[in-house]
Amino acid sequence: MFQPSNHSQDASSSALMQVDPKETSIVVRDEMQNGRFPQAQTILYNSKKLQEDLHVLGMKIKHHEDNIKFLKSHKNKLDDSILDLQVTLGKYHSSTMPNNENDAHYSNQSEDETMEQILQHEKSAAGILCRLKMSHGTQISHPSFTNDVLGVVATLGKVDDDNLGRLFSEYLGVETMLAIVCKTYEGVKALETYDKEGQINKDSGLHGLGASIGKELDGRFLVFCLENLRPYCGEFVVDDPQRRLDLLKPKLPNGECPPGFIGFAVNMINVEFTNLFYLTGSGYGLRETLFYNLFSRLQVYRTREDMVLALPCISDGAISLDGGMMKGTGIFSLGNRNNVDVRFPKLSVTSTLPDNYIDTEKQLKETKWKREKMLEDIKREQALLDAAKQSFERKKEEFVKFLAQSSAYASQMQTGLTPR
Repeated sequence: MFQPSNHSQDASSSALMQVDPKETSIVVRDEMQNGRFPQAQTILYNSKKLQEDLHVLGMKIKHHEDNIKFLKSHKNKLDDSILDLQVTLGKYHSSTMPNNENDAHYSNQSEDETMEQILQHEKSAAGILCRLKMSHGTQISHPSFTNDVLGVVATLGKVDDDNLGRLFSEYLGVETMLAIVCKTYEGVKALETYDKEGQINKDSGLHGLGASIGKELDGRFLVFCLENLRPYCGEFVVDDPQRRLDLLKPKLPNGECPPGFIGFAVNMINVEFTNLFYLTGSGYGLRETLFYNLFSRLQVYRTREDMVLALPCISDGAISLDGGMMKGTGIFSLGNRNNVDVRFPKLSVTSTLPDNYIDTEKQLKETKWKREKMLEDIKREQALLDAAKQSFERKKEEFVKFLAQSSAYASQMQTGLTPR
């Protein structure tokens, strides 16, 4: 008979060792001699059934133990790969550090301006979060803040020039520019908790952290949860390190592309390499989740006149570099331009990346993602193993009880007594 390994093996062995076929045969023989064949059949059937159940549970235990061993072996290999990749990237970063503080400040000046613009909204969720990160780095008390909250919308993308930054910020509005972005719903829950009456708990989450630095959170704030956003599921531009979406260019009724069409807004946002891949459980990055939901297929034209001529092929809104704006089909935004005071930073000129840097960065992100999925699989297998062991223990107790009852019944038959 098959016996599972380790603890389950001991458990199943100890139970099955108590199975004495002689005891069962004695009961059956005595039953038959006393003309009680139906009772004998029942005892024999129950004995075999319980042994078969224990055998099946033992097989399940062994199966889950083997799966866990296999998964842990692969996780260890992924850990080694992650370490090797981090060392490779670390060598590159150490060789491209700014020569002095002035160089570092110059390269990050536009990002610093965006951060200052956010901090001006000192009682907003974004302002409080950024101030906390500036004060404590990533070591914020609640683990969900460091593991799950990516940041503020305005800090997660860059544009090629200031005019695009102003246009995109105006199109989205200050509330969206200040929205917080989380990977999963766990991060959303960490930002705000409620008491039994459904009232906001001001001593926990972002409310509590704001109060701890003397900045009481005021009003509502938006939060984007990447895993709950409907992602873009099409193809990407081939060999594009920015993984721009391969969207069909608009076409007029005559089949030609509208004059003055520059591109789609979602593809004109530059995303950090670390945010291009595997931010969600399904492997999606920021462009096909956050920015696709923000801009969809928003078209960008050179002039307002070009935009108007392209009306027949505009489905999800459009903007022009001279300030024209359509929020959607048939929805025009008129009047003076609204200067939103929180804008995307301008893309700074960076040093040339080595040929394999992007591939290595992508490989690291993918390997980390695979490790997270592997940990989820291990956790799931462990839960199944625990459940199988509990079922085995219950079945073993049932079998031991059955043996005791069978032995007592056999003794009664041998002494000529009938069971009550």
